[in-house]
Amino acid sequence: MNSTTSPEPTGPLLVRVRAVMPALAPAEQRVANAVLADPGGVAAMTISELAEVASTSETTVIRFCKQIGVPGYPQLRLQLAAQSAQESVRPEVGGDIEPGDSLADVVGKVAFADERAVRETAQQVDVDALGKVVTAVVNAPRVDLYGFGASAFVALDLQQKLHRIRRVAFAWSDVHVALPSAALLGDGDVAIGISHTGTTVEVVEALEEAAKHGATTVAVTNFPRSPLAKTADLVLTTAARETTYRSGAMSSRIAQLTVIDCLFIGVAQQVLPDARKALEETATSVRGHRLKGSE
Repeated sequence: MNSTTSPEPTGPLLVRVRAVMPALAPAEQRVANAVLADPGGVAAMTISELAEVASTSETTVIRFCKQIGVPGYPQLRLQLAAQSAQESVRPEVGGDIEPGDSLADVVGKVAFADERAVRETAQQVDVDALGKVVTAVVNAPRVDLYGFGASAFVALDLQQKLHRIRRVAFAWSDVHVALPSAALLGDGDVAIGISHTGTTVEVVEALEEAAKHGATTVAVTNFPRSPLAKTADLVLTTAARETTYRSGAMSSRIAQLTVIDCLFIGVAQQVLPDARKALEETATSVRGHRLKGSE
């Protein structure tokens, strides 16, 4: 069974704005860009002033508020002011990496962006949806994982984690293997598609194929209104901001791994003490492949 409606974005206000950005109309995107560029400044603007800055109408500003789950413009200003105050306490050392940045600057910006991706992902993750995914995986005879490009590494990470606690899982990064595998799933099985943008055609196709055969489908994506999210029964969202040097492969991967780790721990908790025994046995199996004195 696929979702008929996309889940509403959750978490801090600016995280929600970024999450719905690709699904907004062009005029609403201009409002979103103005908000993201200067949250504190917009908090001090009247609705007419923001409409002028965004080259749009006051009606569009109100529609934008509804899109991000805010009742009206006064509430938007209050939330922006509150979030701006919180951000002022936490120094902004991030931002896009510039060609002229020193290596020390690069290290600082990468570390800041990764820490922020983990923090904001944790703030907005839907714990109820996560719990349902945990239950589905615990009871699944088989779990299929679909990821391509950088997301393939995330799928492989979850596969090896699940294998270590005796969950049957397979990660596929070739669509010609993923689709036949999805076609062999059935009731009770789980298919998890991983894509930062939620627009990777191969991942969407694999999840759709799995759904046709009765599997429970799960999307892990940054955008809750993306095609992948609309395909899935359950959606787990991340909150990563990609920039010029980080497009699609860096902070998004860290955010995805955060969600995957939460899922794995949730599953392991449900199958104790068998999971503990399995982890000990698998650790013992490879102990002879470590150099002496390295333990």
